[in-house]
Amino acid sequence: MNPRTELKNLIISDDTLIMPDAYDPISARIIEKSGFKAIQCSGYSYSIAAARNQEIDISLEENIQLTAKIVDATNLPVMADAEDGYGDAVAVARTVKKFMDAGVAGLNLEDQILSSASNSIVTEKEMCDKIQAAREVSENENNPDFIINGRTDALKTMENREDALNIAVERSNLYLEAGADLTFVTYVETIDEVKTLKKEVKGPISIAAGMPYNINNFTINDLIKIGVNRISFPSLLIYSCIKALEESLNYLKKDDLQKFAPDKLYSPDKLNELLKK
Repeated sequence: MNPRTELKNLIISDDTLIMPDAYDPISARIIEKSGFKAIQCSGYSYSIAAARNQEIDISLEENIQLTAKIVDATNLPVMADAEDGYGDAVAVARTVKKFMDAGVAGLNLEDQILSSASNSIVTEKEMCDKIQAAREVSENENNPDFIINGRTDALKTMENREDALNIAVERSNLYLEAGADLTFVTYVETIDEVKTLKKEVKGPISIAAGMPYNINNFTINDLIKIGVNRISFPSLLIYSCIKALEESLNYLKKDDLQKFAPDKLYSPDKLNELLKK
């Protein structure tokens, strides 16, 4: 089975798809070895790993190159982060083709204006045009199973949370009608918001979990019980890795090598197995 069909089957399955985020080839390999079924990429994680101040500091070409390396490192289907498509609908078509050529099984496409300092999103029509352009590319390239995840950042556009959630629901349904396979509402904070989305959105939904603003508010099992179709973790792994690096360096400063006992380190034998694709 090709990775695009594999990813589509996982998303339309009755089981919730859990997709950790890889930010480089070795993290992708660890995700695969840990038994997960698919991998998500995140432009935000890429920017952190590259020590860049902003997500927008990762160019389209860098994004493509980093994502292609992750695809090459794993046998799992990989979903790319196409950001806002890097332009209008015409640019989106070119962007989607480049990601397809990199071997991804699908991608996220968002309505936020990445270059804007404010919490701005494009108009509904602009975003629907982008999704339609992406879908046309998948059909023209004979990739009907290519996954398009229509993301909305509506929840961060206004102070009134209820109004913002209503906009997120409205946009989610429009994106599904425009050709998205599922919809991704970012900045979901509470389990009640998840329940509303599951009830009101007329198609598969995706939720980002393990985020600083929701990590203590619901569990993976909570989302599974509600019937969330896909759960992504856009920054959890890189945050935890940075913390582990910091702690390890503090042990070195204190000459506390006992903290590096063999059972606390990844063994050379396990590493050799990990590096075998």
